[in-house]
Amino acid sequence: MFEEKDPAKTGLEKLGEFGLIDHLTSKFKLTQSSTVKGVGDDAAVLKFKNKKVLISTDQLIEGIHFDLSYMPLKHLGYKAVVVNLSDIYAMNGKASQVLVSIAVSNRFPLEALEELYAGIQLACDLYKVDLVGGDTTSSDKGLYLSVTAVGEVEDNKVVYRSGGKPNDLLVVTGDLGGAYMGLQVLQREKEVFKVNPNNQPDLGPYSYIIERQLKPEARKDIIELLKDLEVSPTSMIDISDGLSSEILHLCSKSKVGCMLYEEKIPLDPTLISVCEEFNLDSTTVALNGGEDYELLFTIDQKEFPKIKGNPNLTVVGHLTESDQGAHLISRNNTSIPLKAQGWNSFG
Repeated sequence: MFEEKDPAKTGLEKLGEFGLIDHLTSKFKLTQSSTVKGVGDDAAVLKFKNKKVLISTDQLIEGIHFDLSYMPLKHLGYKAVVVNLSDIYAMNGKASQVLVSIAVSNRFPLEALEELYAGIQLACDLYKVDLVGGDTTSSDKGLYLSVTAVGEVEDNKVVYRSGGKPNDLLVVTGDLGGAYMGLQVLQREKEVFKVNPNNQPDLGPYSYIIERQLKPEARKDIIELLKDLEVSPTSMIDISDGLSSEILHLCSKSKVGCMLYEEKIPLDPTLISVCEEFNLDSTTVALNGGEDYELLFTIDQKEFPKIKGNPNLTVVGHLTESDQGAHLISRNNTSIPLKAQGWNSFG
């Protein structure tokens, strides 16, 4: 996992900037009706008719957001696209295009970037979005990616962080904390590998949480599910920085408080087991871990029968009046002020 053979390498200087862009994007096909012109001109041309346009951008920097000693380049390309698409879905939108910009040092040959773009292409194919532009340049150290996602949503369907109301139910998708614990396993095995490169780790028992870290998925399916169920979220956000941080964002923007119930937080059995192995509290990990890219949203209580029993959705609490504050209700029924202790790139 941590060592690759060194194949023949092609220096990027042989292609130049425009030749490199042409080479890396030649296999991308346009599929969206809103894409009029993609890669190959001064700007992409998009047409959205009478819908609202959604735009979100994110950066991934080597040494800050990813470690190439255990993050394969194909996985990195895939993840870079997915984490941006997640922001579009968090607005109740449909993602349609992405722009990808990269800066690379001279330690990366053409073949490495081909792997990166293979992951980007796989994400574009699976999520049915078009690559319509970006930029390439050199870096004095490491690899840098910037991805911009574009989407659309009907005028009356866009969901903001600010629409929550007291007594609305707090709902999360999937399970939480897996990505963080997958990262802990990878970092541990990296240190073991440094000491003994001949020691190949058995990562089979950790496959689920490692995949949550290396190859997350954006919850496009949930947006489609809510539409089918005729459920209209009042507010929504994606869980990139930890459940506690995201709940507090919703509370702040909606000017409400909340009650979050510890016993309701969805945890995968693998996560619980690995938390015990690392002597970490699973609730703390779920609250603060981040990078799960699940969705957190609120609904009016009258919509509860529509989602009751759905395996993709878990009601974890409810909103309150703002003067009641944001609290976690523990398993022994103790009220604890909720704090944002998730990912902070400046921390």
